[in-house]
Order: sequence, then C-alpha cells, then structure tokens
Amino acid sequence: MLRKFALWSIWVGFIAYILLLSPPLHLPETIALLVKILTFQWGDVNAVILSLFSLIGVWIGIYSCLLFFDGRMQKIPFWAFAVASLGSGVIGLIPYLALREANQEFRGEKNSFLRLLDARSTGIAITLFTIAVVVYGIFAGNWADYIQQFQSDRFIHGMSLAFCLFGLLFPTVLGDDMARRGWLSNSQLFWIIALIPLFGPLFYLCIRPTLRADTA
Repeated sequence: MLRKFALWSIWVGFIAYILLLSPPLHLPETIALLVKILTFQWGDVNAVILSLFSLIGVWIGIYSCLLFFDGRMQKIPFWAFAVASLGSGVIGLIPYLALREANQEFRGEKNSFLRLLDARSTGIAITLFTIAVVVYGIFAGNWADYIQQFQSDRFIHGMSLAFCLFGLLFPTVLGDDMARRGWLSNSQLFWIIALIPLFGPLFYLCIRPTLRADTA
C-alpha cells in the first residue's frame, strides 16, 4: 500500500509541478521541434535535445523488456500503458507501476514479440544504440543552449525531469523480474543495477537469464 501511495504521489506531484511551477510552454516552438525530430530534420536540432528525446525512447524500451512479461500475470495489461508512454513518457507509465501487484512469476508460452524482448541480443542492441546517442549528445551538443532551454521551456524541462524519473522508478520493477529469472537472492547485483543510472538497467538486459517459456 505504501508503494502504491508513493507512486501515485509522484505521479500527481510531477504533473502538478509541470503544469504549475515549471517554465512556460512555448507551444509553436515545441511543435516545430517535434516535427523536425520526427521528420529527421536533425541538423536543425541541438544534439543534446535530440539525444535526450531518444533516451526517453530507450527508457520505454527498457521498461517494455520487463513489463510485457509482468503484464501477462496482472489484471491490467501493460500494452495500453506502453502506448500511452510513447506519447507522454513517464506520465503514461507511472499509473501501471501504481496499479500492478507484486508478481514474480510468468506462465504460458512466449510469442515472437516476447521472445524478442527477452533476447540478450535485444539488450545489446539497445545498449549500443544508447552509447552512440550519449556520445553524440556529449560531443556534438550545445550544452549552453540546452541549459538555457531547460530553464525557460516547459517541454525541455519536463522531458529532462522525466528522464531522471525513469531511472528513479526502475527499482520498483527490477526485483520482480530478477525473481522470475531465479536471481531473487542476489541483492548485491540488484543494487548495482539499480544505482547505476541508465547503464545499470541496460547491463541487466544484456546479462539476465532467458525466461523459461512456462513457469509454475
């Protein structure tokens, strides 16, 4: 119950902060930015912002590699929240985290989609993509411009905080996924994965055992 209360509080608090306390929303500029990103006009976009936008997608991919298995055993399916998170980021994800029940099992056969999410090669591919994105943002980005936009633009401000929230909330689902794969007692590994921002979860996707197709 405390976990659910904390998650709902984070969700409400984050939305309230974005709407009431964050910098103003510059809607025409935000729409223009999104159009440039989605139509591959990347030469006109600050590399830091483009990388940050891409890393939000990486986080959604990381959570998907855990929660589509978790959702199989829940009363509510994860796919609807995965779709919502594509449009709203962490705002669309937190309600699932708050509504789900603790679950350390997976039963039934894995379809081709679940096998793809479960494959270590998927984790490796996401990790290599992330490294490329981070290197691009660090060395090609205009950090002074990013800081200025973080301080003055609601979209950039909120996206930056959402990136941090994805990392903060990851431990709430990590333990159950580890238990499904027989790593329940490995608390040291849990904290190594949980406390290393972004690359800890990516490392986990690369090393975790494949989930058995039918677990009782």
